[in-house]
Order: sequence, then C-alpha cells, then structure tokens
Amino acid sequence: MHPFVAENSIVRKIWGKSDTILFIFAGAAAEFALNKAVDWLYFTGKLPADPLGRLFSTVEYARKIIFTPELQAHQAIDTMSKIHTAVENSRGAVIPDWAYRDVLFMLIHYSIAAYELLEQKLTESEKEEVYHVFYKVGTRMGLKELPPDYISWLPVREQHMINDLEKSGYTEDLFQQYKKHLGAMRFRVLIEGQKLVVPERVKTMLHFSDFSLLTPVVPLYKVSRLMKMDWLLKNILLPSAYKDKINRLNVYPGK
Repeated sequence: MHPFVAENSIVRKIWGKSDTILFIFAGAAAEFALNKAVDWLYFTGKLPADPLGRLFSTVEYARKIIFTPELQAHQAIDTMSKIHTAVENSRGAVIPDWAYRDVLFMLIHYSIAAYELLEQKLTESEKEEVYHVFYKVGTRMGLKELPPDYISWLPVREQHMINDLEKSGYTEDLFQQYKKHLGAMRFRVLIEGQKLVVPERVKTMLHFSDFSLLTPVVPLYKVSRLMKMDWLLKNILLPSAYKDKINRLNVYPGK
C-alpha cells in the first residue's frame, strides 16, 4: 500500500528519533504559548491540566500520519479534524483558519530546526520535502491559502508570526504549568532548549537571551549518542512516568 510519506523521506528520519521530536515540541510549546488562539486549548482544559500528556497525544497523531500507509494517514488527519469540529460545536465558535495554519507552520519550522540542531543542515530540496509533507496534511484538512512551496512559505511564516503572536495571561500560565509538571530543573532545561530552536521573534517576545546553557552541551550529547550513552542523560532529564513512551519514539512502527 502506498505510504503517505516515502520510506526514504527525510521527514521519517526527523520524526524517527525521540530527541529530535522532543526539541520539535519544546519549540512548539514556547511558540504556541504566544499564539492568539491558545485560548482554544484552555477551553477544553486539556493543555494546562496535562501539557506532557497533550504532547504525547499530538506526537501519536503525527507519527500515525508519517509512518503509515496513505489511507491510514488520511484517517488520522480526518479524526483530528472531527475532534476540532466537536470542540467548535461545544464552544459555539469556529477555530480560525489562520490558527490551523500556525500549528502546521510550527511543525514545519521545528522539524527543520530540531534536525539541524542535532544532526546536520538540510539541503533546500530536503526542506522542500518537509514542507511538502505538511502541505499535504494541511490540504487534507481543507486549509486555505497554503503557499505552494517552501520558498513561498518563508515570508508567509514571518507574517503569521507578526500577526498571530502576543504575550498574554495564557502565556504566563502555560509556562507555569510547564514548570509545575516538569519540576524546576527540567523546566530550566526546557527553556534552554527552546532558545536553540525558536525564531528570533519568539525569543524576543519571551525575553529569552541569545545564549543557551545547552549550546556547549549539544556537541557532547551528539558524542554520547555515538557512544550509546545518551540513555543516561535522558534518564536524568526526563520524567520517569514518560521514559518508556519517549524511548518508543525511536522505533518505527512495524519495525
């Protein structure tokens, strides 16, 4: 059966390693806290009540799309759309199309940023491939005004950040929830990790410094992976309740 994402796609490499995925969602957690549509996740109460659980729920859907045949991927995308529709019906309002695009745009940006941080720079064709995969997701969801290619997307992404980001009470509360669920030390690691992948506009709005304490650690972490010692760092840094789930992110479904 035809896969939604080709077996040899760079997108599978990006989403096939737990550490890359964690940086993707570390960055997205920072940026989404600034998004003007964050109140939608507060309406359900799921995000502030269990931000880590929400993370793994989102990862599960993303991996269903990336690592399954096209039919199953379409079913996963359609299921996400139905969940959002149910929330809209419950609230009596419609999630704006720009908010859906913002989330899609975050996945594109942080997929590239996380991989380039931990692995190597992507070629322009690889970046185009990342964009194309998420473009297909957005098209299946019925999103409008999606740029046709990666190069066309770059200025649109910048404009979205200008239009759709603001620091609010939701921003402050969400970061407090991150700290509550992670603990002080892991929360500090989260912040330092976010500095490495968020765009300059997000960094400025959150008053992040340009220097991250993890900058000198990343090369050492890459060496630890080669020596198969990265598990030690993960055991120290990750909440014990989620270690098994995080480790399973390294295994491709069906392999």
